[in-house]
Amino acid sequence: MSINIKSIIIIAIFTMVIFAFYSCNKNTAPTMKTVENVDIQKYLGTWYEIARFPHSFEKNLQGVTATYTMRKNGKIKVLNQGYKNSLDGKLKTATGKAFIPNPEVPGHLRVSFFLWFYSDYYILELDKDYQYVLVGSSSPDYLWILSRTPKLDENTYNELTSKAKSLGYDLSKLEKVEQHTN
Repeated sequence: MSINIKSIIIIAIFTMVIFAFYSCNKNTAPTMKTVENVDIQKYLGTWYEIARFPHSFEKNLQGVTATYTMRKNGKIKVLNQGYKNSLDGKLKTATGKAFIPNPEVPGHLRVSFFLWFYSDYYILELDKDYQYVLVGSSSPDYLWILSRTPKLDENTYNELTSKAKSLGYDLSKLEKVEQHTN
């Protein structure tokens, strides 16, 4: 009988920890100023990763793309893919979901690649023609420069890195991502 009570207590504590984490992680107000206008229909499609801060879930990936499509339930399907170690490496994919928690702040999305654990996705700069974007998070450890094409002109790249620097990002961590160019 005591084993069952211990099991119930452990499950209850685990559930409370998960609930507390989920509740704390569910904020809807961005801590960073995002762009004010985003037409999500224009944002959908494939983006090429031009540069990023290194992190474990994209370690050694090249030719990385993120493809956003609308799901029937109103959420956004996120398909991230890249090649391990080189552009000729093994293709790795990760499928997630995203949503805009507050329609009045369309530049703030919540993205999940595992169950109900969501992370912030802040659109910090967006081209008026939806050709490039600067994306950050609630942590200063995540930053991406994305483009609709595998290459981004140097002037635009420099403008985006200047914007990131003005927001307090440590650009010494920024690494360019190799892309197929044909």
